[in-house]
Amino acid sequence: MAMPVNSKVKAMPLCGLNSAVLGGGWVIITAATGLPEACFMLRIVNNSNINILVSYDSVIVHDAVRTLEKADLNFQSNSQSSGHFALMAKGTKVYIAAEGQGGGAGFIYLAGYYQI
Repeated sequence: MAMPVNSKVKAMPLCGLNSAVLGGGWVIITAATGLPEACFMLRIVNNSNINILVSYDSVIVHDAVRTLEKADLNFQSNSQSSGHFALMAKGTKVYIAAEGQGGGAGFIYLAGYYQI
């Protein structure tokens, strides 16, 4: 018996980080346990006065978001075919660092959306 397809979407709790704490290394923006669910979309909003770098392992720079801009990461729109899903794994940790300078003023936010 086939399982019914569910098309409901929920948002994970918003994560925020004061850019003033950014200094010489990576700072985790998710909870210590990472993303609470496998997300088909992440949004990183840089509402600060500094450019930020993004990492998913606290070693490699994976993305950058300029001052007062946002990055929408739509994984599902990049799936291989309609029968496959592209999701950022549950438990993935997201780290933020200042790009070449110390802390700033303003906040950085991480929003995530998942299907239930």
